[in-house]
Amino acid sequence: MRILSEAHFPELPNYYRGKVRENYDLPDGRRIIISTDRLSAFDRILTSIPYKGQVLTQTARFWFEATKEICPNHVLDYPDPNVVIGERLDILPVEVVVRGYLAGTTGTSVLTLYKKGERQMYGVTLPDGMRDNQKLPEAIITPTSKAFDGGHDEPLTPAEIVGKGLLTQEQWDTLSRYALALFARGQQMAAERGLILVDTKYEFGTDRHGVIKLADEIHTPDSSRYWIADSYEQAFAAGTRPASFDKDFVRAWVAERCDPYKDDIPEIPITLIEETSKVYIRAYEAITGQAFVPDDGGETPKDRIRQNLRPYFTQG
Repeated sequence: MRILSEAHFPELPNYYRGKVRENYDLPDGRRIIISTDRLSAFDRILTSIPYKGQVLTQTARFWFEATKEICPNHVLDYPDPNVVIGERLDILPVEVVVRGYLAGTTGTSVLTLYKKGERQMYGVTLPDGMRDNQKLPEAIITPTSKAFDGGHDEPLTPAEIVGKGLLTQEQWDTLSRYALALFARGQQMAAERGLILVDTKYEFGTDRHGVIKLADEIHTPDSSRYWIADSYEQAFAAGTRPASFDKDFVRAWVAERCDPYKDDIPEIPITLIEETSKVYIRAYEAITGQAFVPDDGGETPKDRIRQNLRPYFTQG
């Protein structure tokens, strides 16, 4: 299998390794972001999935280009299918999730909080009597503190964001306007593809002039929840989860066999890895309406990326 499990190039400066992406900061203010094929869950790397990095980079590219007139973004160039050259931004300390449905499983999701009896959350009030996966009266922003130090994200209200000095009122107004407009565009385009964009995460930063721009990724299978539209009404009536791009085979397989937070991860079957790769590719094609064309250039994906990034090697 052609897998990009790591992308460390000593020829490039200022290396930083994230869970999935590897980054290099160039002296002129640009950042090289390489999406590997690593699959992260349970605060660790489980395995690598063929073409996952290309799927995420190219899905984000599709959406960045489809929304650039709504909100400026960090993208400058795509020298390789797994690589984006972006403007280096100062990431804002608020993580923005926009939700269109009463769904989710995390401790900060609106469904989890709703089931605990909470009706006022994130500065909005939800009505009584709502059911799992029901469409919200309108899309809402559910911001949390961004835990840069490895801590847990905490729910925030707009008043708390401004009151704590995390953002100015003007910054929050701009960010929230962008987030809701991006989500509306995403829902509209997803609906045209027979999909429901349920919720999504955005990350924003400021450039050297203080201008807010969209960073990281947008509307990818990893940052967003999609449902298959044709499955929604029947599933909602039955109280079950609508069909989605279920790419958590590996996560579920591992969780059934060990404590993934403490134990060694057992060897993951190649068939499971291959099936997960197929799901990512199907998701790309369903979301974008384009055929996925794997780039199999070079002896390995890393060799291909090294060749495509060669013009940047002298800039360190």
